[in-house]
Amino acid sequence: MIGDISLATNIYIITGYTDMRRSIDGLYAIIMDMLGEEPDQTSIYLFCGKRCDRIKILLREQDGYTLLYKRLDRNVRGRFRWPRNASEVRSITWQQLDWLMTGLEIEQPKALRIAQ
Repeated sequence: MIGDISLATNIYIITGYTDMRRSIDGLYAIIMDMLGEEPDQTSIYLFCGKRCDRIKILLREQDGYTLLYKRLDRNVRGRFRWPRNASEVRSITWQQLDWLMTGLEIEQPKALRIAQ
């Protein structure tokens, strides 16, 4: 299935600002610069621009790359709570991805922690 992110075991968020005009090749280059390796099929990579109303997700599949793009509707008041520290690659959990996509910070200090 095209763009099935549920198969990913690793979620990487590229903090800071990303030029949202970048295509698959441009986002691929960012990953190569920051991680020093090609994107793998078990990971997804998230990018966000200055306005914080759009997110791009790069996913490598068996036969190529898929770019998913989410833009908040103009009627929605709010933004994605994107970490703006210096550009770095950060690993997050599925729970943190869920918080991010619903408009919350990825760090929820009052959230219950499940023992592992």
